[in-house]
Amino acid sequence: MTEVFPLFGGFDEEISWQERALCAQTDPESFFPEKGGSTREAKRVCLACEVKAECLEYALAHDERFGIWGGLSERERRRLKKKAA
Repeated sequence: MTEVFPLFGGFDEEISWQERALCAQTDPESFFPEKGGSTREAKRVCLACEVKAECLEYALAHDERFGIWGGLSERERRRLKKKAA
């Protein structure tokens, strides 16, 4: 049986992939840089992460508008969604 926990505004989501995410073991501030700040460090962590695809899928499905998810910035995710539409 899969564990389910409440996340983000009361939605129930499977979080087993989040528990394996490398970002959970690093400084969260690097994944949410100030406007104009560098995303390099966060993207480097994502490159080595085994759950990068699940993370990106989650961000796209939940319209995450801030931060680095699955190795992509907000702008990169918007472009990806436009291409898919």
